[in-house]
Amino acid sequence: MPEHTEAIAALLDAAFDTALVGPTGVSDALQRLGLQGSEASSLAERVGRAQRELSRLRRREHELTALFSSARELAELRDSDAVLARLVQRAREMMGVDLAYLSEFDPDTRELRVRETSGAVSATFQTLRVPPGRGVASVVVESRTAHWVADYAAYAADRHDAGIDDAVSAEGLVSLLGVPMLTSDDVLGVLFVANREEKSFSPEEIALLSAVADHASVILQTTQTLRDLQLSEDASRRTLESLTAHLVERDRANTVHQELVQAVLAGGGFAPVAETLASALGRAVAILDSQEHVIAAAGLPLSPDMLTLDARVRDALDESRRHGHCVPVPGPGVRAVSALTAGSRHFGALLLGDGDFELGAVDLRTVERAAQVGALLELQQEAASGADHRVRSELIADLLDDVPERRADVDRRARRLGVDLGELDSLLLLAVAGDQQTPAARAVMRQLDDRALIGEYRGYVVAAHAGGRGGIEPDRLRAQVASAVQGPVTVVVPAPAKDPLPAAFLAARRTARLLAALEITDVTARVEDFLPYSAVLDTDAHGLSTFLRDTIGAVRTYDVERNADLLGTLRAFVRNNASPTRTARALNFHTNTILQRLERLDHVLGANWRDDERMFRIGIAVRLDELRERLQGGQR
Repeated sequence: MPEHTEAIAALLDAAFDTALVGPTGVSDALQRLGLQGSEASSLAERVGRAQRELSRLRRREHELTALFSSARELAELRDSDAVLARLVQRAREMMGVDLAYLSEFDPDTRELRVRETSGAVSATFQTLRVPPGRGVASVVVESRTAHWVADYAAYAADRHDAGIDDAVSAEGLVSLLGVPMLTSDDVLGVLFVANREEKSFSPEEIALLSAVADHASVILQTTQTLRDLQLSEDASRRTLESLTAHLVERDRANTVHQELVQAVLAGGGFAPVAETLASALGRAVAILDSQEHVIAAAGLPLSPDMLTLDARVRDALDESRRHGHCVPVPGPGVRAVSALTAGSRHFGALLLGDGDFELGAVDLRTVERAAQVGALLELQQEAASGADHRVRSELIADLLDDVPERRADVDRRARRLGVDLGELDSLLLLAVAGDQQTPAARAVMRQLDDRALIGEYRGYVVAAHAGGRGGIEPDRLRAQVASAVQGPVTVVVPAPAKDPLPAAFLAARRTARLLAALEITDVTARVEDFLPYSAVLDTDAHGLSTFLRDTIGAVRTYDVERNADLLGTLRAFVRNNASPTRTARALNFHTNTILQRLERLDHVLGANWRDDERMFRIGIAVRLDELRERLQGGQR
């Protein structure tokens, strides 16, 4: 058929030219061939099939090209978000739809959250969250298979959700196709394509979108793996850092423990403890005694905040005393405290300032060990001090007893203590509670120099010292001892250089007993102020109270019952040598007023109260009562 060559060529062009897929081009070619009837119809059908197959193959080629591009991007994965965005965009282009989006599945809440979109115009849709059991997405997750609807508005009512409906309406979507993104065990999400007009999706389109979803699954799974690896790396790094810090703390603690042991064995006191801790921990350290006085410090200079125990520091110190642990303190200044305790006894505190690093658990235990060492040092010093205190108490007893047999080697024993008995010409007597005498004696020793002799004798603390050296203020000494023993202290001061020490002690003791009988405590009293009362009166507390009650008690009762001041008139009468005129002048009253009051006293005390013997007793009682009232008023 040479004459039909051009016509056959035209027919082949029509078959392979996608622009001439319609029947017009094929019909024209058949007419030029002169073919008609069934023969032409059969050939036209075969050409149509060839055209459709060629179109499918070209479309498949385009899809495979896109999938290969996605595969290359997966192999070069650097930014998972960017790759997902391009993948969603390709899905939209390959499927020829209006919109494509990817929803990521949250296994905890079982929600689906829109992560990437292509072709979306609504901000609401780009942040859409699909609750469990709602929408097409939940069906895909539950069935783990592809699912599509040609008209979402007509979809099952029980799957609708107001939020989803609003987002779909805002985009104007009608048909949707979703395919799952799966791993071997889990659903990672759903890849969707959607149209703004009704559309049915073919098996080939579902298979194509599933292939794209597989790529998306790889991205999400790789991202999760990288995230897990990063978390694991971070956790490993933190563990390594923690282990390294722990080893540093442990080495530091071992060094501190060794140096503390050496400090105790060397007998250097508290200073080496503070210096060792300050050097190891790189911060200021202060050790306080039970009276909150600094006894050792290192890592200077100490900030003023470290020496001010505010409420937060005191609270931490109380907690440390209860539990025996080192307690961190928030805020500036003191950053940690540890109490120096041994059983129920508290000797002070160890304070730490700020440093270049936070104190770890091992560091806190190290501080606790240092505090225990401090408590052991205090017990050690207390034992040595107790032995010295007993020696000094025995020495002062031998000195004040004034028994020649006991004084044979007093001078020699005093010289061994560095005390020159020839210089001791003054005495102080301190009356404190029985269980506080030893602490009171130690407190006095801290205030006086080593050449003084302090000890316990006959229920009192006695200090023999050289009055010529001066520097002792009895009131100040009393306040400091009272602070140390946390109780009342009475100091009695004999006149210096008048009597030998044994006689001065006896006079001071009589005065102390008189004050106790008068129930007067926490005062500084001079012996001469209480003469002759202490010399002539029985200083038994019951006997003295009975004497005062029997002598002038009726006057006090009269004043209380009538809100009067007859006792004041009696005191003035005694001070002015029983002269009504001088008494009236002293009280700034008329003499007749005084005479009337004296008549009342006759009724209260009896008519003979002005006789010599009776008046002598009343005079002593009045003066003693007035002295007691003045001293008691000075305590308030």
